[in-house]
Amino acid sequence: MLQSKVMETWVGVFVALGLLGLFFLSMQVSNLGALKFDDKSYTVTARFSNIGSLKVRAPVSMSGVRVGRVSAIRFDRETFEAVVEMKIEPYFNTIPSDTSASILTQGLLGEQYIGLTPGAMGDPLTDGDKIEMTQSAMILEQLISRFLFSKAEEGANNQHAEPASAPAAHSAEKPRAPVVLKKAVAAPVKAGAAPVAPRETRKNGQH
Repeated sequence: MLQSKVMETWVGVFVALGLLGLFFLSMQVSNLGALKFDDKSYTVTARFSNIGSLKVRAPVSMSGVRVGRVSAIRFDRETFEAVVEMKIEPYFNTIPSDTSASILTQGLLGEQYIGLTPGAMGDPLTDGDKIEMTQSAMILEQLISRFLFSKAEEGANNQHAEPASAPAAHSAEKPRAPVVLKKAVAAPVKAGAAPVAPRETRKNGQH
């Protein structure tokens, strides 16, 4: 009896440790583990017409290296755009001011993040600056609907083009002249004259 209770206790401990490990793993996957930002990090904003499924604490990367995270997302009621605030770590304080921002996806159906493409101007981004050049998220459903619509439009154009080309093929053929068959008229034979044998018979008689 005592041994069975000890076994149940150990099983409960292992189950609790497993649940705790799954909790921390889910925190890391959903970026909930990095709740704190460096006090010296600076904030930049960017506007997008569509942010897709971008969430707060999503990574901000440049050349595949994480340089910050999304700190806040709000909606502008005047321009009907999404305003995204990004906290950039203080180490990356030389990012050019004409840098562009795009919302990208990790893999085909992975989480979305912001990718920065550096510009050529020498002045770096500072706290409170705005990134003017942005590219919104690509929505998979919109891409599929555009593809299907273009295919349907091509099929409709082909159906309209086929009847128009048929008369042109018939008009290109020239009408043929009717063939007139002429009857052979025999030459009249004079009275008392010997019948004239055909040429072929006469030639055969000579040979």
